[in-house]
Amino acid sequence: MKQRHIFGEVFALESIVAGVVFVTVLAVLGYALIRRRAARQVTPSRRAERPRLEAYYVGVLSVFAVFLVVWTAWQNHREHQVAARPPVRVDVSGFQWCWTFAYPQAAERRSVSGTCRGDDLPTLVVPTGRPVQLRLTSRDVIHSLWVPELRYKMDAFPDHVNTFTLTLDRAGRWMGKCAEFCGQRHYTMHFWIKAVSPEEYDRWLQGGSGQGVPA
Repeated sequence: MKQRHIFGEVFALESIVAGVVFVTVLAVLGYALIRRRAARQVTPSRRAERPRLEAYYVGVLSVFAVFLVVWTAWQNHREHQVAARPPVRVDVSGFQWCWTFAYPQAAERRSVSGTCRGDDLPTLVVPTGRPVQLRLTSRDVIHSLWVPELRYKMDAFPDHVNTFTLTLDRAGRWMGKCAEFCGQRHYTMHFWIKAVSPEEYDRWLQGGSGQGVPA
C-alpha cells in the first residue's frame, strides 16, 4: 500500500536521525563526565562564551530541522497527489458507539452501519486501484477513524467534515478502530474496511439495498 510504504520510509528515516542525535549527545555527555572525573585538577575556562562553537551547533541543528521539514513535506505531497479521475466518495459518520458508511454515488443511496456489538460490525467497502475519498464527521462527540495496518487515521468532529483520500492496490480486509476516547463503549467501535475488485464493487454498489457486503 502506498500510504503504508511512505509512512514506513518517513518513520525509518526520522528514527535514524533521532537515534544519531541521541547517541551523539549521549557520547558528548559521557566524554565530558569521564574527562572531568579523570582530571579533577583541571582549571575551569575563563571564557564566558564560545560563539564559534555555538554557531556551529546551531547550524547543524538548523540543517537537520530544515531537512526533516522538507523531507516530510515532500513525502506528504507524494501521498496526496491529485487523482487522475474523480474519486469514489464515501461519507463516514461516527456515533456513540459505531459507524455509518454512506455511498452517495450509488443509483440508490446505499448505507452500511451496525451496532459494533459482538460480530455486528459495519464494513467499509472500497474498490482496489481507485482513489477513495472519505468524508468524516460525527453525530455527537469527537471520534477518530483509524486503520492501524494501513496507517490511516483522522478525527471526526461534530458539525465539521474532514476529508482524506486513499487508494488500496490489492484486495483484502483490515480491522479499523476508533482512536479517540469517546465514552463508555469506545473500545467496541471496531469496523472492517474491505477492498474488492472494481467490477465487484460496481456490482455491489448498484445492487440495491438487498445486496449485502461482498463475501
